[in-house]
Amino acid sequence: MSTPPTQPFTPLSKPFLDLNRWTAFFREAEIPVLASTAEQLELWRANEDAVDANSIGEGLATDPLMTLKVLRFASAHRSSRLLADAETVTAALVLMGITPFFKFFGAQPTVEDRLAHLPAAYGGLMRVMRRADRAARFALGFAAHRLDPDAAIIHSAALLHDFAEMLLWCHAPDLAQKIQWRLASQPGTRSVTAQKEVLNIELGDLEQSLMRAWRLPELLAHCTDDKRGHDPQVQCVRLAVRLARHTADSWENPAVPDDLREIGELLTLGPTHTLKLLHELDVR
Repeated sequence: MSTPPTQPFTPLSKPFLDLNRWTAFFREAEIPVLASTAEQLELWRANEDAVDANSIGEGLATDPLMTLKVLRFASAHRSSRLLADAETVTAALVLMGITPFFKFFGAQPTVEDRLAHLPAAYGGLMRVMRRADRAARFALGFAAHRLDPDAAIIHSAALLHDFAEMLLWCHAPDLAQKIQWRLASQPGTRSVTAQKEVLNIELGDLEQSLMRAWRLPELLAHCTDDKRGHDPQVQCVRLAVRLARHTADSWENPAVPDDLREIGELLTLGPTHTLKLLHELDVR
């Protein structure tokens, strides 16, 4: 597999003072992808006639960074003649076409190369990405149970919910670690509090700002905005992300019973049936 030339990587070590500067920095930042994604792209490229938008979309569904990269590109190159946004990777591929997709997306930079000498940062990033994959599966299951016609978009929204944290591990690993250490050393500290102390901003606000800057689909931005908490689609995403975080290490986390209660209310299920559904969704 051919690989792109390695660009010099100088991690950001000091936080910017405000949201506008953070947005400007990440708006143009390179987005590396998983090495497994980069390898799979080359396999597909070598056998282009055997793949279609659905198979590629499914193959990329576990890599939130590649998902973000494709949606960002599709939004930037959206034709004014189109009446709808590409709200999923599969939809973006349909609009783009398979051959143009492989032309636009050559050999990809990888997180493994970028963080090769920063094992703690790589571990932190992979933890967030695994959590995103689980959250996306939970959210898709919730949406399907509710017969939501936007289930695929809700899946994408949960997958991308924490993309700013992923980008932080890629570009400012020292700052990401400071947040991690603060949360570990001060039990009970809220994530947004630690983020503001270290970064001067909340990562959720950065995500919304970047989604506007990249002109990502409005429904995708809406579903990832935790501040719209009463919307059932937002609840699907928010509760899925929260459950994935609380059960990342064990289902014995003391916060899980509250998660189960709220999920049961959303899905109109009793406690036993809620837990059964969640364990079914958590099997890959």
